[in-house]
Amino acid sequence: MEIIRHRAFARAGLMGNPSDGYHGKTISLVLKSFAAKITLYEWDQVEIVMSENDHSKFRTVDDLVLDVRLHGYYGGLRLIKATIKRFVEYCRNYQIPLHDRTFSIRYETTIPRQVGMAGSSAIIVATLRCLMEFYGVTIPLYLQPSLVLSVEEGELGITAGLQDRVIQVYEGMVFMDFSEAKMRTENQLTYGEYQPMTIDSQDPPPLYMAFKADASEPTEIVHNNLRVRWQEGDPKVHQAMRGFAELAEEARTAIEKKDWRELAILVDRNFDLRRSICRIAGKQVEMVEMARQAGASAKFAGSGGAIIGTYPDEKTYQNLKETLEKIECRVMKVDWGGF
Repeated sequence: MEIIRHRAFARAGLMGNPSDGYHGKTISLVLKSFAAKITLYEWDQVEIVMSENDHSKFRTVDDLVLDVRLHGYYGGLRLIKATIKRFVEYCRNYQIPLHDRTFSIRYETTIPRQVGMAGSSAIIVATLRCLMEFYGVTIPLYLQPSLVLSVEEGELGITAGLQDRVIQVYEGMVFMDFSEAKMRTENQLTYGEYQPMTIDSQDPPPLYMAFKADASEPTEIVHNNLRVRWQEGDPKVHQAMRGFAELAEEARTAIEKKDWRELAILVDRNFDLRRSICRIAGKQVEMVEMARQAGASAKFAGSGGAIIGTYPDEKTYQNLKETLEKIECRVMKVDWGGF
């Protein structure tokens, strides 16, 4: 029996987010410490197997309420089901032949839920990879993020941008340009310009990640408000999105020059700009402020309860770790292995 396995890593938005959905520019990287894994093999019918992450039993109703508050109405089954549907429709629409064999598919994930590490899109990306291998279908790399986004927006009504899907498809660290001048459309899928960045494994950016489960917040809570304000022409939001794009450009230069001090300044500026246009939960602000007090730079890694930043030396990192662990944050260095 042929067993197909694929995975997609968690991701962190290093610079420019959340401008990817607003004609901005961003830099993101994958986090190899966490991944969603999909297993697919031929079966006598199409079967989607429930994972231990799909909670359907709770000790009390209060436990159910707490789970929904922290994680929303999420689960991998609907993500896989929607991906299969969209993949089949895409292939039918563009006369890509599919054989008639059926399969069983299941998933597991170690990506913390609803803390801004793109756990949902990771499941979709890994599922798409399995489907392409099972059916012998090739979809251009630059179109795959847009297809993944169409699953979330078109099938599931999740408000999101291309950034997470791009970095999970391309991996490594990528500079992304979503400006109107760079956007293209192919097979009814719109995509930007994506430039993988080279990282020196001997002298990589000194980045850390930290997250806290009870500081989580579903991404649509943030983006729905921004989307409305953008569509209404709010000048403050439009100016901020241009500012995020400029920060991403400056950060790319700083990384190329290995100017980590400048990168730290830009990281802090990204958060301050975001704070000027978004309502931010108190626990999330606390994480950033405590990280800064410990001597590190800090900004959101996404829209939830995770932050990313730089540290100038090992002593500062240890101080950062001890400081954030006092408020029950998990802290770790970014794993550059395989970049």
